[in-house]
Parts: sequence; C-alpha cells; structure tokens
Amino acid sequence: MSSVRGALAVLVALFSCENPGDTPVMTFDERCVVLRLDADPGSAQVLAIDVGGASYGFTDEGFGPATPFRLQASRLGSYLLYDPGQSYVTSDGDVLLRESDLLSDVLLIDDSFESPAEWDLDSTGPIDARRLRFRHRKSGRFLGPAGLVDTEKEAALLVAQDVSGCADFPEASLDATGRVTKTQFEDGTLFGFVDTHSHILSNFSFGGGGIFHGAPFHPLGIEHALPDCELYHGPEGRRDLFGFGFDNSNLPVGDFLGAVLFGETPDANHATDGWPTFTDWPSAPDSSTHQVQYYRWLERAYLSGMRLVVQHATSNQIICDLIAGLGAQEVRYSCNDMVAVDRIIEETYALEDYIDAQSGGPGRGWFRIVTSPAQARQEILEGNMAVILGIETSNLFDCFAVPSAEFPACTEQDVLDRLDHYHDLGVRAIFPVHKYDNAFSAGDGQKFFIELGNFIQTGHFLNFTPDCIDVPTVFDRGPSSFPGLIMPRDDFLSPPPNDTTGFAMNPIGTLVPFLPLFLDPPGTEEVCQNAGLTQLGAFLIDQMMRRGMILEIDHLPRRSYAEAFQMLQNADYPAAGTHGLNNDGALYALGGVSKTGFGTCRDAADPSRVADGFNDRIRLIEANGAYPAEGFGFDLNGFAGARGPRFGPDANCGSPQTDPVTYPFTSYAGDVVFEAPRVGNRSIDFNTEGMVHIGLVAELIEDVRGAGVSDAELEPLFRSAEGYIRMWEKAEARGQVLGP
Repeated sequence: MSSVRGALAVLVALFSCENPGDTPVMTFDERCVVLRLDADPGSAQVLAIDVGGASYGFTDEGFGPATPFRLQASRLGSYLLYDPGQSYVTSDGDVLLRESDLLSDVLLIDDSFESPAEWDLDSTGPIDARRLRFRHRKSGRFLGPAGLVDTEKEAALLVAQDVSGCADFPEASLDATGRVTKTQFEDGTLFGFVDTHSHILSNFSFGGGGIFHGAPFHPLGIEHALPDCELYHGPEGRRDLFGFGFDNSNLPVGDFLGAVLFGETPDANHATDGWPTFTDWPSAPDSSTHQVQYYRWLERAYLSGMRLVVQHATSNQIICDLIAGLGAQEVRYSCNDMVAVDRIIEETYALEDYIDAQSGGPGRGWFRIVTSPAQARQEILEGNMAVILGIETSNLFDCFAVPSAEFPACTEQDVLDRLDHYHDLGVRAIFPVHKYDNAFSAGDGQKFFIELGNFIQTGHFLNFTPDCIDVPTVFDRGPSSFPGLIMPRDDFLSPPPNDTTGFAMNPIGTLVPFLPLFLDPPGTEEVCQNAGLTQLGAFLIDQMMRRGMILEIDHLPRRSYAEAFQMLQNADYPAAGTHGLNNDGALYALGGVSKTGFGTCRDAADPSRVADGFNDRIRLIEANGAYPAEGFGFDLNGFAGARGPRFGPDANCGSPQTDPVTYPFTSYAGDVVFEAPRVGNRSIDFNTEGMVHIGLVAELIEDVRGAGVSDAELEPLFRSAEGYIRMWEKAEARGQVLGP
C-alpha cells in the first residue's frame, strides 16, 4: 500500500494551507460555491447551466445567473459538482455535459467503468489568493475556459465563492447528535467495545457480481452504493438463489436444488428496491445477501461505543461458480477467493480514504486501519475507531486440498512468501481454514450447501467419521446433512476419486450424476472430521505465531482444533475464538478472547436475565485469570443473522414483552443522543424489526439497559476493546520471543 500512502502525503501537502497563523487544512467537501473564471482581474465569467439545460459553460453574469454547485467529495482530492437541479457536471472528454442519472460500475456490472462525473481538484497560487484547477478523472484533461484542454497551462483558474442555494446531496441520515468524548476509563484503560468479527465489504466477494448486494460506500454516493438489486437478484429477487437457500433454514434440499435447476426461486423472494425506499431490505434476521454496514450506519455504531473492528475479507469460490455458471448472475471479476481477498483489502483502504474525504482530509476520518496494538491504542485514545484487517476464506493463499495445473501444491516457501505479502498489506488476523478442506486442514462445513460445495471443490466424499471419542469435545458440530456422501479417506491429500473440475463451466451437468446422494435423508449421528492439521497447516500456525499475528481458531474442525490448541499452549500464545465456540475456559487461560451477546426476550419476573449469559462468560474469563471483558462478534455481511425483535409478528418470545426502546436516548458514555432511525424514506422500528443494520447496536445496548441491567454490569462490554488489544499485545510479545 506504499503507493496509496504516498498519494496521501501528496494530498496532505496539496490541501494544507499552513502559514504562521496556523490556517487549518482546507476542504471543499459539501461547500456550496459559485465558480468564477479568473482569466483576468476584471473577469465576471461564471460556470453556469446553458439556456438549453443540457450543458454548462462560462458566461458573463450579465447574460445568465451563476449556478451554485455542491462540491461533494467522491474520494480524497476528487469531487462531484452537483447543481440545484440535482444534476452533475460531466464530460465526454471535450465539452461539459449535464447529467441527472449517472451510470456506474455497479449499474453496468463493469469493473473497468470510470464515471465521467468525477473531477480532481488542484490548486495554485499563494495561500491568500488560491486559484482552483479541475482535472477530469476519466479523460485526464483539464477544465478550460471553453471546454476541456490538454495541459495545466491551458486550464482555467477558478475562484470559489461561498453562496447558498445548493441542492442537498443524497445521503443516509445518522439519526444521532453529539461527538465522541469518552475514550478511556478513570484507570486509564481504553473505553469502547469491539466487534471481533465483521465483513464490511462482502460486496467485493463472489466475483463482485451481486450475490451479496450493496456497498458500504461508493464514490458516486448512496444511490450507487445501495441501489435497487433487481439487476443482480432479478425481478422480485427470484435470482437470489443463495439468499433463498440460506435465509430459509427449514428449506428442503429438493426445493433448493429445484430452484438451482430452474435458475430462480419458485415464488417472489423479496422486493428489490433500495435507496431511498428500501421496502424489504435491509432487514433482520432474513436478509443475508444485502448490505447492513453502509458507512453511515457503521458511524452510528461507532458513536454508540464501538471502537475496534476486525474486518475480515471473505469469499467462497464454489458459491460464485454455481450462481455465475447457472447464468443467474454476472460477475465483475474472477470467482477465485484470493482475488476477492485482494480486492476487499484494497477497498477497505479506499473506504478509509472516502471517510477521510467526508471528514476534512487525509487522516481526519474516524475509521482508522491499524497494524499494531500500539497504533490501535493511540487511535482509540484520539476518539477514533481502530480497524484490524483479517482474512476468513476457504482457499487461503490459493493452497487447495487438491492441487491443479493452475494452482500447484503449496510449499512452505509459498506460505512464507504469502504471509509476508499479506502482512505487508496490513493483514493481522487469519483463519487457517473456513468450511472447505484446504491444504492446511480439513474443513468444518456442516450445512447442506457447504457440504455440497466441499464435494464439488475437492472431488472427495465428506471426510466425516462418527469415531470422535478420542477427540476433546471443544464444540459440537452436530449431525451430517448428507450421510450418503460420507467416506473418510486414510490420506487427506490423496487424489480425488470423482471428477468435478468442470463445475464452473457446467454446474448442472457436473452435479446431476451425484443427485441421488444429495437427496438422501439427513443423518442423525454426531460426526467429526477424520483428519486434522496437515504438516503445512502446522507450519502456517507456527509462522503466524512467530509474526505475532492473531490466530482465529473457530473454523478449525475438532481434531485440528485440538492440535492447534496444543501448539498454542506449548508457546503460551493467545488466540481469538470470534464465533464464540470456546466453552471450557482454556482459551482465556492463554489470554485469548471470544465473543458473546445478550438474550433477546425478557422474563417478566426477571428482566435482567437477558444478561445472564454475558455475566456467566465474564465470570468464566475471570476464573481463568484473564482480563474481564467480552465484546460482540456480529459476523454481519457474513451470512449471519442479526438480533431479532421482541415485539410484533416476527418476535419469537414466548411471553408478553414490555418496555420497548423509546427516543431520544443517550449513549452509555453519555456523549451522544440517538433519535429514531431511518433508512432513506423508511422508518425503522427496532422493537418490531430488530437489529436491521450495524447502527442499531445502539438500540440493542439501550434495550439491555432497559431490562434493568446496570451500567456496572455492562462495563466489561465497554472494556472489550481493551481486552482484545491486550490479547494482541501478548501475541506480539510472544512472537518476538519465538523469533523468525
């Protein structure tokens, strides 16, 4: 990311107006201005809409009124020029044009598309007489007095005069007032809670083709970040096959496979409209394929006390190959897991830059990517939210369980090179395995489409066995969905007995011979993986520890978990269990962390019971000598359901509920006031809809407080950022002891 950081340094210099009077950093974001041509001291030419309303030009004030433009930051140093008629200044590379409806890479499903509406802003001249220069991003040409020109020398120098009369740029409301003031407790420890497991940019998973719809940001604004999903999910959402299978937990296997064969769901699946109406999405808990972490919603969570987030890049090649191979959806780039991981890492830095651009310039945003525990501490103390980069994907480093000509078997040197590469990119947390078998370990998949995907990817029957007696029951994976596919193999890395290599090009043809096995009735016997860590998997874990990285252990199947845990104990090294599967305290004895939560429904006789599980977890942590703190691990945008409602037809409470969340209410820290939330034109009712997006974690906490749970009881939640960073500090220290 050195080029990105270098560009930021240039922009800092460009937009800084430092002088002996300590003039603040200059920003034009959301400024309402008239742009006057500074051709000579007596010039009165201004940029205005032409008489036909289809273009813009510089006209004398005597011939037409100057047009006020909203300068809306699209990225650091780049702007949209938005006029009072809600149209944009664009260009074909020669002349200025006026467009009200912009195209984008999202709406065209074209990753190479560049918008003609973005303008890089440059400046020249002394501080007290600064003149502006606009360069068209798409063509690279400069705005001149009579159209676009090739050189800076020909470019128009403009004076920006602040005025009124601009249109408001479309944006989501924050529904909160105040600013972060509390950053530490009286004892000096950090204030704030952690979301240990997040997937903010899942829209760049699965080939970026809309299997997961909606972005946390877009340079052209919310209309392009959260548009109607019909283009991707089809009319009535009927091509949202993965969402159909995932959100309907009781869906018979045959019904899902029938939808796959026909390429659409049998009935209407969901209303597709996004901004600004949002009829059916986002929603909790049954909207797994739609964005719930738009940056303004994430900011609302930050204002509620979220000060640390672990942002995992995730994807799944088989899901992408299936949906794209059926023609149900198009993709913007390769379905390969690591292609998605690379793009997500890049876009997480772009999100940081975008929030900076909305906040006044480089380094001024509240979303700060960190690469060390010391850096995380500093950012949180300064009132920001620290973000740790992680990876959670099946085919980590392209190290497949079954090598191919394109991806030969990984070696130890490959692991070293790729660990170093991603460490240089800022990645600090890694899952060695996720659902599918890979070269490091057997997978932990245990849901019908996951088991099916593992079979397709590896050509092996499931490597499960009921012989789990000799393996510690760290967690229970339950029965297999497909007993007909179970055939434990003696050699985990043996060649596959079935040829499934044509799946990406012909999903149905590849699957048909095996359909009788898929339709077997579900099993009832507890199973576990026959295999554990491979030699390469143990090497990966050892090398992660030597780098002081955060080892995520909750997708290791039972044997791999036991083997990895022995390595951790031998090295006195902490780990993260961010799916909350640890239940015996051994993780905490090493200084590790997990995640927990609160109950949904209240008992009228004892409302505070919603915090019993949380309190029990804190006692377990204390009993094992660890720092008494525990945060969330929502797994949002990761096909994980959010907290549901206590009231209304979608509630699942067995007794009447009382004391709904009311507005306004004040944050736990007392520094922010929250109002009733909205998504576009739609009002959200947490009481009857649940945690529709990440910003409603404010309501979740308020609901728990309303149950009679004291602020003292909740304090371990707000110490969880501190707890996570202490785990990371120990990992870093142990890594230094273990050495390279």
